[in-house]
Amino acid sequence: MKTGLFIGRFQPFHNGHLSDIKNALKEVNELIIAIGSSQHFNTKENPFSVEERIEMIENTLAKENIGNCTLFPVPDIGEDSKWVEHVKTLVPKFDIVYTGNDLTEKLFKKAGYKVKRVKIIEGINGTSIRDKILNNEEWEELIPLETLKVIEKVNGVKRIKEIFKKN
Repeated sequence: MKTGLFIGRFQPFHNGHLSDIKNALKEVNELIIAIGSSQHFNTKENPFSVEERIEMIENTLAKENIGNCTLFPVPDIGEDSKWVEHVKTLVPKFDIVYTGNDLTEKLFKKAGYKVKRVKIIEGINGTSIRDKILNNEEWEELIPLETLKVIEKVNGVKRIKEIFKKN
């Protein structure tokens, strides 16, 4: 049995993340989804709480009939040299790491893990989605419907605009 680890902040969970999960599950039996920066919310980079992100992901996976995934919050510790060991204390054992983040790739490779880069879909990333929300541009088609429902429920558009107004 092969287990993968997929790490992301999921701010918000988008169609690229969903595609990455589907692709990873073609290669592993189980996928651990680590929700990074889990202690942060109501900031420019992390507008959504870990509970909201979990709801986005769980609802989307259920709607897509995707099983074999377990979610784990992973708070930041601010120390790159200890981060891999920190993650390992919070999640079950895994064989391969999936990421689109250069630092995550470097740290896990250095620790001896096999790392596979996820395919970044052009124009679909959390930063660009948050920017589109901020600038009143079309963004809804970049996320799963279940994510949209959570964003609407928590007044996420208003929250993002208010966060950026403060700074």
